[in-house]
This record gives sequence, structure tokens and C-alpha cells, in this order.
Amino acid sequence: MTEEKRSTSYDVRIWAVRPYDRKRGRTYGVRWGVAGERQHRTFTTRALAESFRAELMTASRQGQPFDVDTGLPASMLPTSPTPTCLAHARAFVDMKWPRLAPKSRESVADGLAAVMLAVLPRRADSPSPKALRQALRGWVFNVRRRGEAETPPADWTRELAWLERHAPGVDVFDDTGAARRILDSLTVKLDGGAAGATTVARRRAVFFGYLQYGVELGYFTSNPLQRFTWQPPAKDEAVDRRVVVNHDQARALLTAVALTYPPLVAFFGCMYYAAMRPAEVIALRETDLVPPREGELAELVLNGSNPAVAAGWTDSGRRGKRQLKHRSVKTTRVVPCVPELWELLRAHLETFGVAPDGRLFRGTRGGPVPDSVYSRVWEQARGLALSPAEVASPLAGRPYDLRHAAVSSWLNAGVDPTQVAEWAGNSVNVLLRVYARCVVGRDRVARRRIAEALRPDVES
Repeated sequence: MTEEKRSTSYDVRIWAVRPYDRKRGRTYGVRWGVAGERQHRTFTTRALAESFRAELMTASRQGQPFDVDTGLPASMLPTSPTPTCLAHARAFVDMKWPRLAPKSRESVADGLAAVMLAVLPRRADSPSPKALRQALRGWVFNVRRRGEAETPPADWTRELAWLERHAPGVDVFDDTGAARRILDSLTVKLDGGAAGATTVARRRAVFFGYLQYGVELGYFTSNPLQRFTWQPPAKDEAVDRRVVVNHDQARALLTAVALTYPPLVAFFGCMYYAAMRPAEVIALRETDLVPPREGELAELVLNGSNPAVAAGWTDSGRRGKRQLKHRSVKTTRVVPCVPELWELLRAHLETFGVAPDGRLFRGTRGGPVPDSVYSRVWEQARGLALSPAEVASPLAGRPYDLRHAAVSSWLNAGVDPTQVAEWAGNSVNVLLRVYARCVVGRDRVARRRIAEALRPDVES
């Protein structure tokens, strides 16, 4: 919106800051009106809200004209026309990139690509959505690649030129109807199928952050997504009990791994006996193993993770060690190591040794074990250890399901949920929500207690 199109007024009313209690905590709203048009902006702290209100009050006392559409005084209006939605998305990525983990960078790029595809016009000369998505993810939203090359790959020249020509202004999102339509589009994959609930939630979070950055830069008076309610697809976080193996099945699977690819027996054992995530097992070093003391179990002191991510999203071009999931860099997690697992680890060390940096598990070239390798070994083990009906079922369909089996066995053994959460690296809330269906037997006990409580007294 350019300056000459603005309608201004000196009729301004400003109200006191009002607190709002929401699910995610308290926020503070500033309400004011210009020429009878109500305006509102929300802040996370009272100090920010009071500061913004003070700016409005000062501008009003100084006799500045207020823009009727945005409600802002002349001194707070953008000094230049708003950018295109594509340019703002690029600026948003540039701002976020240095502080994001490689996997988060990829998630932001995926979310922004979905938003751009939803807002771009559909024309006869439009490149295919798949080609546009590749150009957006591969160049526009990848800061490292843009920094390493002066020009984009020739394969994307047409797509990138089309994007620059046809991307609408960022103010397109100021329309509530458009914002709602874009949210709805985030629930659909490129092939027309429904996107998973987790994917939708991640994309919405990226879209919200993208718009919030526009608020910071003065493109919007408030985040458009806060102006209406939108119900995302239901998200079922609970583990399907059908994927959880029992102890006999787990041992059979480990035996099958020993027959197909012995270097990964202890790898999968760490997931089943210690509830470790695959990325945590890949980062495990010999120095992380604490031998058993008399009358006590051995321990594993976990202090890092090595998640799989495409090299293009890293600064170095290689995957590398990071902190434990949802933990600070220096945080460690101690997990008990039962005798069965300790024997597997000792046998692994005696047979295969360690990498030069002390890692227990490594690929054929010495680097981290590729996800494709351990996934392929796991599929072969399932075929050997399970019956045809079990292979066709969800039972232990992924290596990660061994972690689910470990946590479930701890809970079913009666270990306090607080302790289980600490060992597994979850919060108690997440633990109970995710594993609620895997705790067996307690429902029968509860039903028996209810029946006994309601049983009429029998006179002797």
C-alpha cells in the first residue's frame, strides 16, 4: 500500500492495556480507534504493550495524522512499499537460519514452500507445483546454497523467474479470508492426499512465525492468524499398541540381526533395553559407558545426538553431533544398562572396536551409520524373526518401535512415570500422553475396584 492511497484522520481514541488469559499463557492487548475504526495489537508482555501504547499516545499528542486502515500514526508507517510475499519469506529465512538446527532449517523451508504454493496465482504458464517446490526448497530458502553460488542452478531458472514475476505483495495475507484459505491448503499434500497432523502443525507454526516477522517489520498491525479461530486436524500422539514387541519377540529380532549384520546387534539393543533414539545410539561413545558397580546396574551417560539430515541444510555439508533432543548443549541423561545390554556392548567392543573418535557404531567408511543401512537390516531381521502375519502387521515396523517397547515395558513393570520420563528423555506429560495405550492390565484392576466399590453390602 503506497502513501498517496492512505486515508488519514486525527480522530483517535486509545484505551488502557488489557490482559488476556489464553491456553499458552497471558498476553496483553492494546486497543485504539481511528475515525471509528477499532484497532488491536497483542503483545507477550505488559512492558511491550505499554511501550507501544505510549508511542500511540505521543503521536496523538503531537498532532500526527493516523492512517485509518492500519491505525498507525505517520511516524510508525513503513517508509517504503511492502515487499512481495516471496521477498519477505527470503528475509525471514535469512533471519532465522543462523540460530536453527539443520533439521529445523529444512522444516522452515518446507513450511514456507507450502505457503508460497498456496498464495501464488494459478496460470496457464505456471510451472508445475513440484518444480516450484524444488526451486523454493533448493535455492530460495537455502541460505547456504545461495551463499556458495552467484547464480542458481540452470534447472531452476524458469521457475525462479516465474516466482519473482508473479509473487503477490505481502499484504495479501492481511485478508482474513486469504489467510484461512492458505491454512486449509497446508492440510493437503502435493498429490492431493491429506497431510499428517504433525506436518500440518509444523507448517502452521512456520506460517505464524513468518507473519509475526511481518508484524515486527510493520507490514501488519497484528498477526492475521490471531484474528480468527482455525481447527487443525486432530493429532493422535499415542503409540499404537500393535507396534510394541514383547520380550521374546525382541530377543528373536536381535538374534536375526546377529545372523544378517552383526555390527548392529548392540545398536538395536540400545533402543530396546535403554529406550534410546536412533540418533542417540549413533552418537554413543565408549566413554559414555559406566561399568556396573557391586550390586548395581551399569549406566549409559548420554550427552548428544547425531540426527540424520540432508547435507545441504548444514553449515559444514556433513551431519554432526548435537545436543540431546529438547535439551541444552551441556545436559546429559543417565539411563540404566541392564546386564543383557551390557553384554551386547562388551561383545561389540571386543569384536568391532570403536571409531577413531570413540563412537561405538559407524558405517563402512567410518562415518555415522546411515539411516538407510540400519532400516534395511531391520527389514531383513523382521522377515527372519517374525511370522508372515506379523511381518504384514505394524509390529516393530520401524527400528524406533524398539524404543516404544522399552518405555512400555518400564511403565508396565510399575516404574514411577517420573523416573521413566527422566530415563527416556521426555516430560511426564508427553510420556503419559504418548504411552497411555501401552500400559496394560491396569484398566482391569481399575474396573475390578469400581465393581467392588459399587457392590451392595451383603448382610451376614
